Amino acid sequence: MNLTPFSSGDLAIATTIIDAINENGYLGSNIEDIQAGLDDQEVGRDEVEAVLHRIQAFDPPGVGARDPQECLLLQLRQMPEDTPRRDKAIRLCADFFELLAGRDQNQIMRRLKVSEDELQKINQLIQSLNPHPGSLVADAQTQYVIPDVFVSRKNGSWHVELNPEATPKLRVNAHYAKLIRRADRGADNTYLKNHLQEARWFIKSLVSRNETLLRVATKIVEFQKGFFEHGPEAMRPLVLRDIAEALEMHESTISRVTTQKYMHTPRGTLEFKYFFSSHVSTAAGGECSATAIRALIKKLIAAEISNKPLSDNKLAAILSEQGIEVARRTVAKYREAMSIPPSNKRKRLL
Repeated sequence: MNLTPFSSGDLAIATTIIDAINENGYLGSNIEDIQAGLDDQEVGRDEVEAVLHRIQAFDPPGVGARDPQECLLLQLRQMPEDTPRRDKAIRLCADFFELLAGRDQNQIMRRLKVSEDELQKINQLIQSLNPHPGSLVADAQTQYVIPDVFVSRKNGSWHVELNPEATPKLRVNAHYAKLIRRADRGADNTYLKNHLQEARWFIKSLVSRNETLLRVATKIVEFQKGFFEHGPEAMRPLVLRDIAEALEMHESTISRVTTQKYMHTPRGTLEFKYFFSSHVSTAAGGECSATAIRALIKKLIAAEISNKPLSDNKLAAILSEQGIEVARRTVAKYREAMSIPPSNKRKRLL
């Protein structure tokens, strides 16, 4: 903006517009709100839109867009005019964006009058664009999860140990502890004694908490040994009550210990709650965990033919053939929980 020749009035509009651009690169306010935020109330809508169009020519390409459609069009129009299939991609995004979002390939081919091969190449050009241009310049600080325990395989068995960085060692300052004279019943000595006792109870509570955390983590690993050795598809059904009964603790204690606690494993850093899931009965009379079913659904969808995706009914039928009886709506619920779109949204030519 500072390198672009703006009048003083346009500079104020440009500053307001840029302030309204969010971390994804989109304009987070409408034209009316930008007008209302200006000191000069006589600025018209046309003036604001004219400045916005100039900002939309800035880097990164697509910045300042008001919606995904405009974002893609801005990037396409900034490409060299001799870019192969640029004009057809612009027409597709401008006139048939809903069909593009719905992956309705047959309608698109009919409307654009292109072959399947040509549409595939147009899609490749569109997929090369960035739907979140602000991510290229956003200054977001990454928050890393610090695991509470480490799980590793040693000598053919699984071992669990506390993360020393997450469990600092505390002790009472020896100098203050020596200030206490046991025979003295003065107010100062009583005050020190009380606080020394509180400090020792606090340290004891932390030790107890760490021991409980380690016991719970070890029992989870013992229950879910199949997961660690074979992956999510081997996850067993597990609820808090199972761990509570195995450790002879109250279920609420297990709930507190497993909340927002993380386990670093060879299969990634996972929250304790990840290992708990309800069960579904199998045709053989056994049980299969919901996590294992989700893993199977994800695996089936990953292996499907891109132009013939599996419907929820078909997924339910395949699972039934494997002895897992689940309803279509259950499959849909698990699919949505994994942020996987329905079959009509997954269909593609690529």
